Amino acid sequence: MSGDHADGTIRIADDVVATIAALAALETPGVASMSGGLSEGLTKRISGKIVQKGVAVEVGTAEAAIDLKIVIQYGVKIDDVCRQVQLNVKEAVETMTGLKVVEVNVKVEGIAFREEAKKSAGERDA
Repeated sequence: MSGDHADGTIRIADDVVATIAALAALETPGVASMSGGLSEGLTKRISGKIVQKGVAVEVGTAEAAIDLKIVIQYGVKIDDVCRQVQLNVKEAVETMTGLKVVEVNVKVEGIAFREEAKKSAGERDA
C-alpha cells in the first residue's frame, strides 16, 4: 500500500501483508499449519511475488490479492475451515492496512493428525 497525504507518504511492505495473512490463517480453528515447499523459492524468483511460508501476496496501491497454502487438522469440515480462513484473513488485512482485499485463495495441501498438529504447534512456538 502506498498513499500520498499532506503530511507525507505511507507505504506498507508486502512482507507485512503476508505476515498479517499468515497469522490470521493460523488463528483459524482447524488450521494445523501453513504449508511451504521448494516451489516457493522458484515462485518468488519467477513472479517476483513476496512469499512467506504458505503465503503469496500481490499488493497494489489500494488492493491486495492473497494466496494461502495450508494444512488442515484431521476431522474438521474442510470447506467450512477454508471459508473461515478467507473471512479471517480478509478482515485482518483490511482492518490493519486499509487495503481492499480482492481475493483470498486457499489451497489445502495436507491433513495433520493430532500428533503432527502438536509437533507443528511446538515448532511455531520455538
